[in-house]
Amino acid sequence: MTARVVVADDQSVVREGIVMLLGLLPGIEVVGAARDGLEAIALVAEHAPDVVLMDLRMPRCDGVEATRRIRAEYPSTQVVVLTTFSDDQSLFPALRAGARGYLTKDAGGDEIVRAIEDVLAGQAGLSPSVQRMLVERVTAPPSAREMVELPDGLTSREAEILALIAEGLSNPEIARSLHISTATVKTHINNLFAKTGVRDRVQAMRYAYREGLALPPGTSVT
Repeated sequence: MTARVVVADDQSVVREGIVMLLGLLPGIEVVGAARDGLEAIALVAEHAPDVVLMDLRMPRCDGVEATRRIRAEYPSTQVVVLTTFSDDQSLFPALRAGARGYLTKDAGGDEIVRAIEDVLAGQAGLSPSVQRMLVERVTAPPSAREMVELPDGLTSREAEILALIAEGLSNPEIARSLHISTATVKTHINNLFAKTGVRDRVQAMRYAYREGLALPPGTSVT
């Protein structure tokens, strides 16, 4: 059986690259490509695809809202999120909106095909890193950091990365520690730099120490 797919991504180079990749994969036919959520909804109405590969951060109508509307209006079409972001604030709203799959953009062709096959079979099409994160969130007790309001609108993932920066970890080391891609780490760092007003990693360390998100070297916990 051939899966009919719509691709939704606001970045033309990324969108065209995904379409080209899917064109090389067995059992997949790309029937449309959208630049935002509204176009994705219109293409679903026109082509009735089996699956939409949905980016999250798009203009006019983001991926979460587009997913919600597609699942409500066209329930026979499944949604697999394909995004740079794998933090709680991206993952859980997408799943609540009705996405049955969630992949990051470092996923290979085999992983994309497997996710599409899984959602069409009624299963969840989640990348291994997302599966691990879900298990960790369900089984881990709430941390003190999650129980208090974080400064400057930081998300729990951004605070976590900020603490690792304060420990001196590089981007690849942070990525391995959190089981996310280096690109995702860079995105979180850019976001937290913008929120906190810091310009470099040294200032980020000082901020983390000042706000109590990390302990200065040599400090003991009593």
